[in-house]
Amino acid sequence: MNQVLSSRFAISAGERVVRPVDIRAVPEQAVTMYPHKTIAPRDRFSGLCQNWRSDIMSGLIVFLIALPLCLGIALASGVPPMAGIISAVIGGIVASQINGSFVTINGPAAGLIVVILASVERLGGGEVGYHATLAAIVVSGVILFFMGLMKAGELGEFFPSTVVHGMLAAIGIIIMAKQLPFVLGVTPPAKEPLELLAHIPQMFQQLNPEIATIGFVSLAILIMHGSVTNKVLKRVPAPIIVVLVSIFLGGYFDLAHAHNDVIGGHPVFVTPKFLVSLPANVFDGIAFPNFMSAGSYAFIVSVLSITLVQGIESLLSATAVDKLDPFRRHSNLSRDMAAVGLCSSISGLVGGLPIIAEIVRSTANISNGAQTRWSNFFHGVFMLAAVVFCASYINKIPLAALAALLVFTGYRLASPRVFKEAHEIGVEQLVIFAVTVVATLTTDLLIGVGIGIATKFVLHLFRGVPIRSLFKANIAITGNGEGNLMVEVKDAAIFSNFISLRRQLDKIGYGRKVVLDLSKVKLIDHTVMERLHEYSEEYAKKDGGYFLITGLNLHESASNHPFAARKLVG
Repeated sequence: MNQVLSSRFAISAGERVVRPVDIRAVPEQAVTMYPHKTIAPRDRFSGLCQNWRSDIMSGLIVFLIALPLCLGIALASGVPPMAGIISAVIGGIVASQINGSFVTINGPAAGLIVVILASVERLGGGEVGYHATLAAIVVSGVILFFMGLMKAGELGEFFPSTVVHGMLAAIGIIIMAKQLPFVLGVTPPAKEPLELLAHIPQMFQQLNPEIATIGFVSLAILIMHGSVTNKVLKRVPAPIIVVLVSIFLGGYFDLAHAHNDVIGGHPVFVTPKFLVSLPANVFDGIAFPNFMSAGSYAFIVSVLSITLVQGIESLLSATAVDKLDPFRRHSNLSRDMAAVGLCSSISGLVGGLPIIAEIVRSTANISNGAQTRWSNFFHGVFMLAAVVFCASYINKIPLAALAALLVFTGYRLASPRVFKEAHEIGVEQLVIFAVTVVATLTTDLLIGVGIGIATKFVLHLFRGVPIRSLFKANIAITGNGEGNLMVEVKDAAIFSNFISLRRQLDKIGYGRKVVLDLSKVKLIDHTVMERLHEYSEEYAKKDGGYFLITGLNLHESASNHPFAARKLVG
């Protein structure tokens, strides 16, 4: 990280001067993919005429990646597989035309598995819980839509980075715990993630050899694909290889017919559903919400949980994708939130899952040459065509392969590297991260995030942050009449008052010479350090101005990490 920073910024004595970005600051993929382009392609219909070849090809590749993931996300969420397809189709065809981003891919995401599954169980389970959850998705989408209209995209900056990462890590652990039984071919021995983790030895003892073979082979493919050197094989998305190999193994093991299984610790001969089951007629997969539970405590909790995860993940993903965009375009986050909300409501009305901007598929979209939002549109068109014309082939995909995809996704969210990175930022961040993870696993997502944020507030107060500065930054702006501005911050610069600081910086506008003086700030937390870095990068790209941060040399850093929290010395 330090090497990356030093190649992009001038750093000395705790002061950082940010200058306009040159070609060395552009991702390598952008230089190799678009060596002759310096102007972003036109969008809408003119963009379609200009870039249809690259956008169609990228849309096709993203569809191949998204298809098994959408099926697996739906099944892991306790809803019919068609629900994942519906949300991907609407996210591609509809959201692409009204959202505020450029190369993001919209559809269902693994991060929503936990809240949807919990909602289905909370609202009655089975078909009853599914239809009641559709109603919660509709209401949640309406809330996000109006939040977007009210320019609430900046609210994503309120949540501290460490808490968000802790939430995602907890979601990853829950996904792995919930999907491992399906990889092994056993009936889940419990519902709660910690209980499932405790039953892992028992599940391995009772595994179904044929199903487990498919699951383990699928995991091996996903793990080894990243180290493949063959250029042709490397260009084939790993999920597609998993699907093709698993279909072959499923046919070899004849999974469409009766099989031995283990239920309650005893081997029995049953006919379980080991394969995907899409309806032959696409209209048979449409389902409608049931609002009978609306107003109940369980319904309100479901709505709030879905809104929280959907909103945060969409904002984080859209921001991350902007950094990968070779043309450095910036999403309108509020418009994106409104579009995601509206499309989620539409999806819920016809039986689909919530829709977000999905980071993994969006990254694949960019790396495969997408230039406009039409790649998202084509991804949705291919998804619709597949379910209409190829349902019989999709129904040959073993569930164990889809579960393996999700276990792999969950591991990436909660790998040891994530915990190591939290520790590298500082012991305090590791504490907040761990508290969020444990609280989420032992309670639920809303309470876990709340406990994580409360922990951060307590630590800030303990370290001397004045109560008056918890939500509003103490800022003074002065100028010298020559376009140079001094922004002096006092007391504290922490996650909960960064929105007020950002608003004041935004009022200055770009193309100026701005000095941000932090010499009188008692505490600068990790979230603010990270977001000031992002803001300075953004400022450097606009109209030839520069952004100078002073006073950091007067602070003691919590670690050697460039974004570690800092406390004023003396």
